[in-house]
Amino acid sequence: MPETSETPQAASGALVELRDVVFGYGQRVVLDGVSLTVPRGKVTALMGASGGGKTTVLRLIGGQQRAQSGQVLFDGRDVGGMGQARLYATRRRMGMLFQFGALFTDLSVFENVAFPLREHTDLPPALIRDIVLMKLDAVGLRGARDLMPAEISGGMARRVALARAIALDPELVMYDEPFAGLDPISLGTAARLIRQLNDALGITSLVVSHDVDETFRIADRVLILANGRVAAEGTPDEVRGSADPLVRQFIRAEPDGPVHFHYPGPSAEQDYGALA
Repeated sequence: MPETSETPQAASGALVELRDVVFGYGQRVVLDGVSLTVPRGKVTALMGASGGGKTTVLRLIGGQQRAQSGQVLFDGRDVGGMGQARLYATRRRMGMLFQFGALFTDLSVFENVAFPLREHTDLPPALIRDIVLMKLDAVGLRGARDLMPAEISGGMARRVALARAIALDPELVMYDEPFAGLDPISLGTAARLIRQLNDALGITSLVVSHDVDETFRIADRVLILANGRVAAEGTPDEVRGSADPLVRQFIRAEPDGPVHFHYPGPSAEQDYGALA
């Protein structure tokens, strides 16, 4: 049978693939013919300067946005071509850890993790309880199950959000800035959990992050987005050795380079000329 965008590529090593994807907001092109793959069972880091399209890639994979051209494939199926029922079924195979956790503030830790199980399954309460406690135990917070989000630290909230993200045993977990705002201890804990859960559960992880050192420590593969395209990809060591000036500026946190301090606009003479 000839392969189509609706035919799962079971033999493929990629769980997610973008093929020549173009996407923008109004007149601003964010992704300009981007092609990339997220291999199964690995931790892939998606990095780059702010506004480079990293979170947009996550939205395209989850179907919140649709590519203007090109294909976004999940397990060989084009997400952009899915109807509502198929898209919802596909989303159940994905977990998402939102930036800063995004817990429901009026629900306890236990109820936050139980939410996707109650929303998407018909499991009996006793089984839901056991699953929730197991997921919380996996992130070291089984004892915090009765606390409210306001009663836990930012690092703990991120771990609760991770337990919620894996509640349905997804094949893909996407992390949007999982280390933002964390102290060094909480950051190291979160990074270790991402690596351990990926390996223990056999899932695929896609991590959007600006934290170079910690992300490179846990990633199998790194992709750098810049100027609407993939500027570099490879192992952490390969990307560190890139000769691309923009990649070097990002990796080394250099203030001067291809990414300029000033946003493009009229020259100073044009703006201030009347004052001379």
